[in-house]
Parts: sequence; C-alpha cells; structure tokens
Amino acid sequence: MTDTQPTADGNGHTPVTVEFLGNWRNAAYNCFSSGHKFCREVCPVMQVTRNESWTPTAFHANVVAMEQNELTIEDVAEDYVNCTQCGACELRCPNTLFTGDFYRFRTRTVDLVKQMRALAVDNGVHQPGYQRWNQLTDERTHEPVLGDLPVSQEHVADWADGLDLPVGGETILFVDCEAAFHRTSVPRAVAQLLRQAGYEFGLMREQWCCGGPAAEMGYRGQSRRFAEHNLADWRASGVRRVLVLDPHDYITFTEDYPGYFGADFDIEIVLVVELLARLLADGKLTPTVPVERTITYHDPCRLNKRKGIWQEPRQVLRAIPGLTFHDVDRVTQWSYCSGGGGGLPVEKPELTAKISAARIDKAAELEVDTLVSACPWSERPLSEAGAARDIDVVDLHELLAESCGIEVRR
Repeated sequence: MTDTQPTADGNGHTPVTVEFLGNWRNAAYNCFSSGHKFCREVCPVMQVTRNESWTPTAFHANVVAMEQNELTIEDVAEDYVNCTQCGACELRCPNTLFTGDFYRFRTRTVDLVKQMRALAVDNGVHQPGYQRWNQLTDERTHEPVLGDLPVSQEHVADWADGLDLPVGGETILFVDCEAAFHRTSVPRAVAQLLRQAGYEFGLMREQWCCGGPAAEMGYRGQSRRFAEHNLADWRASGVRRVLVLDPHDYITFTEDYPGYFGADFDIEIVLVVELLARLLADGKLTPTVPVERTITYHDPCRLNKRKGIWQEPRQVLRAIPGLTFHDVDRVTQWSYCSGGGGGLPVEKPELTAKISAARIDKAAELEVDTLVSACPWSERPLSEAGAARDIDVVDLHELLAESCGIEVRR
C-alpha cells in the first residue's frame, strides 16, 4: 500500500482533486441548491449525533465549498468517516425522482462518500483507524475483524473443519472475513443446509478478502488488487457461480467487481438467503423442528435499501415452525441500520454502539426475545447492544439450520 502526495496546482488543488470536482460538481450543486433536508431524519448517524457536519447534505455542500476554494480535502476528510453507507439518504431524497423524460437523476451519496474517502487517500490524507486496518488486511490478505483472532491465509477455511467440502468446481461459496474468522457458525450452517438440499458447491483454492471494505475506506488500489486475485482464482478453478452469505460481499461482487472488470466479469453472483428461499419453495429443504422464539427481523441495509431484497428473508422465517414473528414497522426503504457498515466500527466504534443500541430499542418495542439478522457484520454490535436489553441476536441461516435438524458447531 503506497501513500503518495500529488503536487498542488495554483489554486491549491491536486490533479486528482480537480478531476474529482469536475465529476461531482453538478451532483453536489443539485443537492446544495435544492434546500431539501429530508435525508437527515433517516440517516442513522444524524439520528444519534445531530451533528450538522455529518449529514448527507453537508457531504454534498463540502464539494461546493471545495470547488469555490473555501475548503480543502484536509479540512473535510474526517467528516466522511461518519457514514455507514446504508443508502437511506438516497431513497429519501426528493431529487431521486424520475419526472417525465426531461429529469432523470439519482442522488448518489454512497458513491460520493466512497470517492471522497478515496480522494483523501490519493492526496495522502489518512484516518488512523482506516490506515491501520488496511495495512493489516494487506499483510494478512484478510481483514483483522476487530480482534486478536488468528487471521491468516492458512486459517481462512478453518470454519469448514470436519465438513469435507471440496475445492473448486462451477459453484463455490465465498465466506466473508467476519464469518470466516469470528462468526464461524454462520458458514457452517449455510454449508450444511446446502448439503442437506443436495446443492453442490466447493470452496476457493486461495480466498482473499473481497476488497470491498478497502474500497469503502478509500483504498481503491488495494481493493482492485484483491479483486484481481479472487477473480484469477475463480478462473483457474473453472468457477461460473459464486455464493455469498454476507450482504457486504454481495454489494462488492455485484457493483465493485463489474466496475473493475466490465464485460469481462461474467461470474454469476448468488445471495445465499435468496437461494435458500428457492430451495424451500421447491421442497428441497423442509424445516420441521419447531423453534420457540418471539422474533423480529433486522433488514441489512445493503440488502434492503441498496438492493431491494426484503421478501426472501421473510419467506425463510415464515417457513420455520414455532416462530412468533412480529415484523418491524419499517419493512422496506426506512428499515433501521445497525451501524456496522461503511467502516464506521473501525474508526468510530462508540458511534456504531449508539446506532446498534437505538436499533435494539426498536426491537424491544415489539416485545420480542430475539432479533434475527442476515448480516455477520451487523451481528457483533447488535449482539453487544442486545445483551443489555435481554434480546438475543441470531443469524437467519443458523435459525433455519436449527429447524432443519442441523446441529451447528461453532
């Protein structure tokens, strides 16, 4: 990972900053001049901080100020840490409208935050937590997953011990860093469910981190290198289809990788929860063991808000006997965030904790004993917050495995 400091022009802007401002000027003025602030009330960071510098509108206004030579990337870079990249602001923005044939525009705040963070890195402006995290990831080829676990290439498939899973094949299962090294019961549940359904799959020969977190924190070069490695591994094994259980990987493989490789990226990406819903509908999985819990479901932001995937997880839950299911009052666009995304736990763990506590409070209002998630990265902060309210946080895949009579060893 290299840190370079480009030479500034006569206005104090580096070449990469000039290019950035050219790309984002119109979008930023569109937000800045509209005066709409509806996005603020659905922003999870704004909900718990009320800090005007950390709002979606401020993120766009900063671009206007930079274009007018009023601010520099050094002045504003730290503000862009305070975003989970959940996408709620984009959905709530009145400018995200298709009005006739003359006005077609989508407010792209998630992309702006990613690219502003990249602009900072490209100009040699680093956040200490981000920089350390990505250095460790670069050294280990896997994320340090917020702890002292033995994170290394030789341990990436330890979660599969005793399952006798093959390597390679047309379909492989990609297990994100958090699940591979910390939430190992999740991939074990997934693997055993697929095996019970007769669905054939293998593992990668040499799986590296997907590269998505590096891209989210601004380290685009590192992200691209990791993507190139993984794609080369898939090509060498004849992989045509990649199963992913983590919403963050799903975003990376369906958005970042096509951006890197264009038409050359012809790998089918399958989200495991959607696959499980199909297997249940086809009768290839039949949950029969009652699970006596009163639950609600936590929609991962990257599935619900950013990909519109909210029906299939509920289809899975409603197939499990014994559950008493109280759905949230915000099923689609405005589902609550866990605070676990966008690198926020790396640089601002205390802020992630506040957002997770607020999410658990909403679950407590429904008088449930269990919050079900489908995102390994959200489960750690939610579990910590849930412990304070006597609410268990359980992964959807594990819950289904239990109902299918599968004993999942952690």
